[in-house]
Amino acid sequence: MTDAVGGSVALSALVGTIPLLTFFVMLLGVKARAHVSGATALLAAIVVAVLAFGMPLSLTLLSATQGAVYGLFPIVWIVVMALWFYQVTVLSGRFEDLRTIFDTIGGGDLRIQAVLIAFCFGGLLEALAGFGAPVAITATMILALGLKPLKTATVVLIANTAPVAFGAIAIPITTAGVLTGLDPARIGAVVGHQAPFFAVMVPFILLFIIDGVRGLKEAWLAALVIGVSFAIAQWWCATYFSYELTDVVASLTGLAAAVILLRFWRPKGADAVRTRLGVEKPPAPEGLTPARVWMAVLPYVLVVAVFGLAKLWTLGVSIPGALAATDISIPWPGLHGHLLNAAGEPVTSTIYKFQWLSSPGTLLLITGLLVAVIYSVFHGNGRFRLSVGNAVAEIGRSFWKMRFSALTIMSVLSLAYVMNTSGQTISIGTWVAGLGAAFAFLSPVLGWLGTAVTGSDTSANALFSNLQKTAAEGTGLDPHLMTAANTSGGVVGKMISPQSLAIAATAVGMEGKESAIFRSVIWWSLGLLLLLCTLVFLQSNVLAWMLPTS
Repeated sequence: MTDAVGGSVALSALVGTIPLLTFFVMLLGVKARAHVSGATALLAAIVVAVLAFGMPLSLTLLSATQGAVYGLFPIVWIVVMALWFYQVTVLSGRFEDLRTIFDTIGGGDLRIQAVLIAFCFGGLLEALAGFGAPVAITATMILALGLKPLKTATVVLIANTAPVAFGAIAIPITTAGVLTGLDPARIGAVVGHQAPFFAVMVPFILLFIIDGVRGLKEAWLAALVIGVSFAIAQWWCATYFSYELTDVVASLTGLAAAVILLRFWRPKGADAVRTRLGVEKPPAPEGLTPARVWMAVLPYVLVVAVFGLAKLWTLGVSIPGALAATDISIPWPGLHGHLLNAAGEPVTSTIYKFQWLSSPGTLLLITGLLVAVIYSVFHGNGRFRLSVGNAVAEIGRSFWKMRFSALTIMSVLSLAYVMNTSGQTISIGTWVAGLGAAFAFLSPVLGWLGTAVTGSDTSANALFSNLQKTAAEGTGLDPHLMTAANTSGGVVGKMISPQSLAIAATAVGMEGKESAIFRSVIWWSLGLLLLLCTLVFLQSNVLAWMLPTS
């Protein structure tokens, strides 16, 4: 079998990996910034596409521009709006009330408070902000409880495992769907049959890290209730409701379950654990009125309501259909109709959809504006005053904060588009398909590696999702399962990424000691990866019945 480079499939695949190797060498070897590494790898991909795969330079460059524009909108748009939505709660002062709610729910038990903050609240932040925000914010909150820095960093990094696949309104899954042409809702549903297994396990792991075997014995019921409720909500929402809202619904469900449990049950040794860990009992938090509690959780109730309406039929009208009708399809100038597949037919991926109203980013904007208006009117005698003008101005500040992340996303998406349209990804996938059924076991490793290196499950999916699809089709596996495996692999790789380690180290005051944190989490990452590989392999055959079919 021959290919564009005139050699074997293996040679073609080897040449096709040059851009990916360039990216990893720049990031890990040269230690260049992520956006510089992405731009360098993009240049390598253009050279390989033209010289080795025979793609005209003009079409190659046009493909890169389409990838960059898609990276900007909707991906960067969604990410920035998610960060902005979170910032609106911070500017209003209501975020502090939400922190206090989490501080008081644990009934004075440091272990349960830490699990709720790192796992449930961290999951909520991952859903709406992502990109390191959950690690940074929850680390400072748990450190304030009195937990030691290294233990705090370990807890927040591992807690950030289960929610990552659905982070920033599930942008990793949306990205995979666009690049592969697969239904993102079905990919999300399959991930919803993988991530919940980790959601059940993580609270127990956190208890063990915080207080060892004794912590498991004394507070296991809380870990079970929080983990199982989170997992069930994650499974249900990803499968039947809205994959974009999965983390929001799961986090709020886990929190609500903890509240109900702690009304009837208290763990043993709440005071003794503070003595063992050398932690002083903190002063009682400021009392919250029911009105302040409601206003603190209002943004998250509204985001569920708005996204829920966007997925439903109301009064005989299909709101999803009405929103989709506003999408603008743009045949990419100079590329559409000129880029053909192996059968000589035009490639449909050259049509860019401008989802100006139906995009999750726009729905977040609408919700955030509603929150800003409500907060500006009901401001508690000025204590929680937030002007709509200041909230709108924060959009620009959020774009500025995310400028380098935006450049990284755009360069990586350009790289992915060039590799996909030139045939580089297909060549690698065809070669990998030679692994046969073993590929099902190894497929999560690609997502784990991509996220560990880039610090982003979205970037890992941009790099490898189409490769996963191609390899799956070549081996007779379900492409949705393999693409989902790439996403879930990123979930367990996030905790060891240099970006996450640096953020955690800074948040707990361990700058320059990232290696100590790495040693603390690496074995958890590898252990969870092994479990995921086993799960995906079983789902590809004997457990195939458990996966959604549509």
